[in-house]
Parts: sequence; structure tokens; C-alpha cells
Amino acid sequence: MDKPRAKDKGPMTPNITELKSKFETFNDIKTTSSLLYWDQATNLPINGGAERARQIATLTKLGHDILVSTDVGLMIADSYDWALNQNKDNEDAAFVREAKRLRDLESRIPGKLSMAMAQHFSAMYDAWAALSPKNDFKSLQPFLEQSVNYSMEIASCFPEYNHPMDALIQFSDPGTTTAVMREIFASLRKELVPLVQKVRNSKQISRNCLQGDFDEASQMRFCRTVAETLGYDFRRGRIDMSPHPFMTRLGGHDVRITTRVRRDDMTDCLFSVIHEVGHALYEMGMRENLSGTILANGVSSGVHESQSRLWENRIGRGKPFWDYFYPILQKEFPTFNHVSADDFLRAINQVEPGLIRVDADELTYNLHVMIRFDLECDVLEGKLKIKDLPEAWNARYESDLGVKVSSLKDGCLQDVHWFSGPFGGSFQGYTIGNMLSAQIYEAALKDMPHMESEFSKGNFYDLRRWLCVKLHQWGSMLRPDELIKHATGEPLSSKAYMAYLNTKYRELYQLS
Repeated sequence: MDKPRAKDKGPMTPNITELKSKFETFNDIKTTSSLLYWDQATNLPINGGAERARQIATLTKLGHDILVSTDVGLMIADSYDWALNQNKDNEDAAFVREAKRLRDLESRIPGKLSMAMAQHFSAMYDAWAALSPKNDFKSLQPFLEQSVNYSMEIASCFPEYNHPMDALIQFSDPGTTTAVMREIFASLRKELVPLVQKVRNSKQISRNCLQGDFDEASQMRFCRTVAETLGYDFRRGRIDMSPHPFMTRLGGHDVRITTRVRRDDMTDCLFSVIHEVGHALYEMGMRENLSGTILANGVSSGVHESQSRLWENRIGRGKPFWDYFYPILQKEFPTFNHVSADDFLRAINQVEPGLIRVDADELTYNLHVMIRFDLECDVLEGKLKIKDLPEAWNARYESDLGVKVSSLKDGCLQDVHWFSGPFGGSFQGYTIGNMLSAQIYEAALKDMPHMESEFSKGNFYDLRRWLCVKLHQWGSMLRPDELIKHATGEPLSSKAYMAYLNTKYRELYQLS
């Protein structure tokens, strides 16, 4: 399946063209909503939040009505048996299968609930952006409590699942369950915690060489150079500022990313940009003829995060990457002329348990995800009240990472996820992505033993092309497990990931 093949010439159902037209309208509504969200995060006037929330809610209702309409249901039913009998790489059949999956999810949720949630989440995001810097959990508490209510309403629409989180996960990582994630987390924790402890007991690495005063214009100039070299096409994208970095696809030729800048730490902006470029390359690499359809989307949160984490960590924190980029960095920031490339590389790979997930090193990152997942489960199971969330959060950070939370903005208010969508079901994708990124990199290196030497020359084309053929071009044509098997030859596994972490940090910290 490496190369697209001609479409099967099997019998075509009479309604396939009309069905595509219906979903094209749905997709246009969805991407227009994404544009409004992007504008809200980057440009919206401070008093425009209430109207924006209503606009997004209206579009959400329009999209919902298309999906759950009787005629769409009948057209899918007429086409579905045909679609099941076609090859996986038949685009029309894949479209019908994805249309059914989306409708099955959406039809469970009442239209009024979809509209109310969209308006609530939009208003909550504005509140979070304004109140989290002030550590004002009390004012945000009612928003979170209402989000939990909505999450439980969603869960009640899917009584076949064993845990309320399971229904929420299906919207981001279809096929994954709470039980599966708990097994993954338990297995990872068993290996990660002892390795973190060995690193913490060894001679420590300092990040002092990364300190300085880095103006925004210079940071953005360097980050644009990095993004363009990695393959981000500025004719089809742009970089803007937002409180929390993100990527959004508004079309095949409009894939935008955002970042943020800290003057005292240029690595925050840099690795945020590389992370979001990873997401964007996925979206930009989909087949041109999928553009404007429901197939032109990442197949799951976990697969999407595998791309961002691969570029951010496996490549962006690796020696071949900096063999090429470090002289460019030194030219942009002369303060690094006094820092050796080896010292810089060690500093950006330092293991230091901290408070902030997005700043976490590779070794402790998944512990941040586990804390959030466990707290979400406790809330949804009724074991933890939202009013007690800050205390529970702080206790877990002290017990799991050995750090004390000094402010709420660096504690349970730090992630945008709980303040822009349902409570639960959004964090597991990061750990799936971490595992998968190593698995994908290992498969790519096996096919292209020369690729790291090409990184040292600033050539990332071969890897981009490999990723496009193996993953990106397919969009949502294949299911997550099918795509993973196609790209790597194996089902999802932590084997490559843990082998990578063990090798990297034993060498970096000279562990026995």
C-alpha cells in the first residue's frame, strides 16, 4: 500500500455523490469553526468572547444537523455494505466508512447538548486565558464543574462502555479504552520511575548555558528558519502568537501554527514551533484529492502526537539536527558563541522533574500525562470534586515528581485542554504519540540508514517523503491500528520507545 492505486471499479451506489456533497458542507462548517477558534486565540478583541461563543455554537448545531439527518443516514446505509467489500485504499469506500463512524458518534449526542457545549467551551477558553495568569481557580471552578457535567452527559449517551472516560476517548483516539491506557501507563511507570531515579542520583547536567535575554524578533526569525528547513510551507501556513501553542488545519493549503515567546528561554518558543510543525507536516502531507473532505484529517490524537513528538524530541533534540542548526543559532544569538555544541545539546536534554508538562524532559513527560489521566478518572468516577482538584494535583506532583506547586497557573490551570473542551479524554494521545514516535523513527531508520547524516546537512526531505508515503497521505482513510501497522510493520508497542530512552539517558548521564 506504499503507493496510491487506482480506485476499485466495483459497483458504485447511486447516493455516493450526494453523500459526499453533504459531508463537504459539513466539513466547510467545521473548518469555519476552526477559523473562529484560531481567531479567538490570536486576534479576538477582549470584549468579543460572548458573541464568538454564540457564533461557534451556531455553526456546531448546523454541522450536527447535517450529520444526524435522516437522508444522510439512509445514504450511508445504502453505501456501507459496498464500502466494506472494497480495498482499504479505495478513497470512496474509506469516505463512506469514515462518514458512518462520525455519524454514529454524533447521532448519540442531542443537538441541544452539542450546541450548549460549543458555546460553553468557547466562553471557558476566554475565561481561562484571562484568569489563569491571575491564579484565579475560584472563578474558573464553575466552568470546570459544568464541563464535568457535560462529559457525564456524553458518557451517558454511550452506555455500552465500561467507564465514562471511554466515550470521550473515542472522539480523539478511536478504539482505545481507559483499561488499555491504564495497562500502558502501568507498564511505562514500572520502567520509567527507576530510570528517572538513576538519572537523579547521577551527576547532574546544568541548563545555565541556555539562560539569556532573547528578543522576540530574533527568536521568531530563527524559528521561521527552522520551520522552513524542516519543510513547513509558508505559502500554505503562518505562525502567530497564542497563550497555548497549537496547529489548526483550515484547508489543504491553509495549515496554521501558533507559538509563544519567553525572553529568558528561547527553547520554549523553539520546541513549541518544532512540535507544531510536526503536526502541520502531517496535515500538509495528505493527498491533494482528500482536501475539503472528512478524510483530510489526522486519524487520531495519538498518531498526530507521534508526528509532533518525533520532530520535537527524536529529531529536534538530537545531535544530527544541531550539527546543522547550531552555527545558525550562534549567528542569531552570539551569546552561544561561548557555549560548546556538546554543552548545549546536554542542556536541552537535561532531566529535571518540574511543574510544567510542555516544558518536561522526555524521561518525565509521561508522568505528567499519567497524573492528568488519573485525576480525570477520579473526577468522572465521582471520587474527586472539582473544588478539591488543586489540592489533589499538588499532592500528586509532590509524590510523583518530587516538586511543590507554588502557583495555580503552574498547577492545575496550566493546560488549555480542560478549558476548551470536555473534561477527560484528551491527554492519553501524548503518551501514545511518544511510544509511536520511537516506533516510527526506528522503522524509518531501517529503511533509510543514511537519514541522520542527511539531518546534519539540513536535509529532511527523505524523512518527510517517507512519512508522507507511510502515514501522512492517508489522512483518515485507514484506522489508527491499520495505519500504525502499515507504517511500522507492527502494532503499537512501547518496546522501541523504552529502548530509545534507556540508550539515550544511560549515555547522556553515564549510567552503568
